[in-house]
Amino acid sequence: MFESFGALNLIGWGLLLVLVIYVYAVGAQRARGRATRLSLAVVALLTIIGVGLNVLGAGLVFIPPQERGLVLNLFTGLRKQALSPGVHFVIPLVENVQRFSIGQQTYTMSKTPNEGAVLSDDAVTARTADGQEVFIDATVTYQVDPDNVALLFVRWQNRYRDELVRPQSRSIIYNRVAEYRVEEVYSTRRDELQARVSEDLRAVFKENGLLLTSLALRNITFNQEYANSIEQKQIAQQNAERARFLVEQERQEAERIRVQAQGQADAAITRARGEAEAQVIRAKGEAEALALIGEQLKSNPDLIAFRYVDKLSPNVQAVLLPSGQPLLIDPAQFIGPRPVQRLTSPAPTPTPTPAP
Repeated sequence: MFESFGALNLIGWGLLLVLVIYVYAVGAQRARGRATRLSLAVVALLTIIGVGLNVLGAGLVFIPPQERGLVLNLFTGLRKQALSPGVHFVIPLVENVQRFSIGQQTYTMSKTPNEGAVLSDDAVTARTADGQEVFIDATVTYQVDPDNVALLFVRWQNRYRDELVRPQSRSIIYNRVAEYRVEEVYSTRRDELQARVSEDLRAVFKENGLLLTSLALRNITFNQEYANSIEQKQIAQQNAERARFLVEQERQEAERIRVQAQGQADAAITRARGEAEAQVIRAKGEAEALALIGEQLKSNPDLIAFRYVDKLSPNVQAVLLPSGQPLLIDPAQFIGPRPVQRLTSPAPTPTPTPAP
C-alpha cells in the first residue's frame, strides 16, 4: 500500500508537467499569429490536482508492524508519541519521519574471529575474585522499547548498538565476574552469575529505551596455565573416583563372600539340626517300639522264640548245635511236622590202659 504514496507524487508531477506543456503549446500558437484561447479552468484544474497529489503523496506515511516512526517537526521539534503501525499523515516539507525497527536484535562478543559483531577477538576479558583471568563469550538479545522510542532517539539516535549495548554489556559482565571465584564462574554458580548480569543489563537498557530479551554466557575459557591446572585436577579427580570405585567393588565382593559363607553356615546348621531332630524322632520311635515289644513279651513269653524262627531263612532244613547244648526253642512248633535232625559229636573211644 505504501508504494502507492510514491505513485501519487508521480501522478501529481505528471499533471504539472502536462500543465506546462499545455501552456507552452498555447503560447506557441499565439506566436504564429493564430488565435488561441488559454483555458484558465484547465490550468487551474491541472494545477490543483497536481499540487494536491504531490502534497498527499508526500504527507502520507505507512508504518509496518515491525517498526515505529518518530515525527520530527521543523518548528516544534520531536513529537513525543511515536507513530504506531498503519497509515499516518505528516505535513510535507515541515515534518519528517525517522523509522525505528522494534524487532529482535543480537549482539555477539566472541573470542572466535568472524563469529561476533567485531571480526577479531571480541570476548570479554575479566578477572575473578581470586585473581584468575577468564575470557567470556556472550550474546545479548534485545529490542527497541515501542513505548520509549523517543527517549532512545534523543539519547542515542542510531548509535545505541555500538555505544550502549556493547560497552554496557562488557562493563557489567566484567564487574560481576569479579565477585566470584574462578570455579564458581565456570561451574557451581554460573547460572547465578548470568542471572545477575541479566538483571543489571535489563535495568540499564530500560533507562535508555531498550528491552533486554536474553543474555547468554556461551563460553568461558582461561589462560593456558590455568587450563592445564584444571586438566590435571580433573585427572586427579577421575583417578580418585576410580580408586573409590575399586574400593567399593572390593567391599561389595567381600560382603558377597561373607553373605555366601553365612548362608553356607546357616545351611549346615539347618542340616545338622534336621539330622539331630531326625535321630531324636528315630530314637523315640525305637524306644516306643521296644516298650511295646516288652509289653507283648510280658503277656506272651513265647513271642521271642517265634520271632527268632521267623527271622531264619525259610530254606534252613537243619540246625547244627554244639554237643551237649540244649535247644533254646522247640523248632517243631514253628516249622511243621518236618523232623529236625539233631547232629551231635560221636562219643569218644576209650583209650586202652597198658598192662603193668
